[in-house]
Amino acid sequence: MNVLVIGALALLALNLNAQIMKDPEETVVTLFVATDQGDWDTVKESFSSSVLLDYSSMTGNPAAELMPEQIVAAWKGILPGFDSTHHQLGNFITGVNGDKAEVFCYGIATHYLADENGNVWTVVGSYDLELVQDSDKNWKVSAMKFNFKYQDGNTSLPEKAMNKIQG
Repeated sequence: MNVLVIGALALLALNLNAQIMKDPEETVVTLFVATDQGDWDTVKESFSSSVLLDYSSMTGNPAAELMPEQIVAAWKGILPGFDSTHHQLGNFITGVNGDKAEVFCYGIATHYLADENGNVWTVVGSYDLELVQDSDKNWKVSAMKFNFKYQDGNTSLPEKAMNKIQG
């Protein structure tokens, strides 16, 4: 009988730990899905009050500490200019330590906009994200670093997308 109780408690502990491990990943996936859907409120809610955003490996610009509203404003200045975007994440490696988590994942972003020189711009890399739990135990992204690997397709599409937004 004791063996059954110990076994049941061990399974319960493993299940609870698996649920804790899953939550930070859900926040990351939600962030990217909301971005593709243009759900900017959910994007903002996915971030902590201040975010260290680092796309330096792709843009050459240094990392910056930004508020969620600043990130959304920047993303709204380009992403809605595409007919569609698709961020695909995978190969998650997640570590949780109390109210902090680190998530690593691969990322492929495909951007579609009709153009005579090619309709697709694809960016491939990985992400290192740090998350913290707020007072309600919700995971929020506090740092986001993109590790650029390569891009393919029509690399003039970002400029065309920004011009489309500006009218």
